[in-house]
Amino acid sequence: MNGGYINPPAEKRQFRDPYADWWDKQERRNYGEPVHEDNDILGMFSPEEYTHFKPGKGALLLGTFVATVLGLCTAVYPYYPDKPSAPRAFPGGLDIELGGEGTLHAISEDER
Repeated sequence: MNGGYINPPAEKRQFRDPYADWWDKQERRNYGEPVHEDNDILGMFSPEEYTHFKPGKGALLLGTFVATVLGLCTAVYPYYPDKPSAPRAFPGGLDIELGGEGTLHAISEDER
């Protein structure tokens, strides 16, 4: 009790009967009903509580998704090309064009 104020049980208004005869239909509250001290969390304008399925089923769905993506990556990897199908060769290996001596050389005609 807070100074004689009766704090009602914490019940999210989202879970109250929407078809009941409420005085305030939007907030699902009757006239004169005491308000919980955490009304900002329990009211209708607070974020909706997620109740679509339990955490176990959510973990199963997430695991299935991850396994599917990894399985697809594993199946595609052997067929995905790592390099061009026909490497290009340049006369002289483009030594001058790529910076001269001491730089990384491109494939020359004789290395092909």
